[in-house]
Amino acid sequence: MKMPRDIGGEELAKLLEKCAYKITRQTGSHIRLTTMEREEYHITIPKHKPLRVGTLNSILGDVAMHLNMEKQKLIDMLFGR
Repeated sequence: MKMPRDIGGEELAKLLEKCAYKITRQTGSHIRLTTMEREEYHITIPKHKPLRVGTLNSILGDVAMHLNMEKQKLIDMLFGR
């Protein structure tokens, strides 16, 4: 599956709950998520709609690397199939 082009930061934050991420705070236009999977890890997502493709790609790459899975497998898990 291809990466979506029209997803916003709030939608992505909700989808990442499937990967044990929880929203821990919001400051201005950024949302911070934290997971305790493997070890404590934080990511920050801009609350823009839509997210730029490069930003989304970078966030998903960081999450996939932390969870030790392929980025394409993460995309499939979050957005379909």
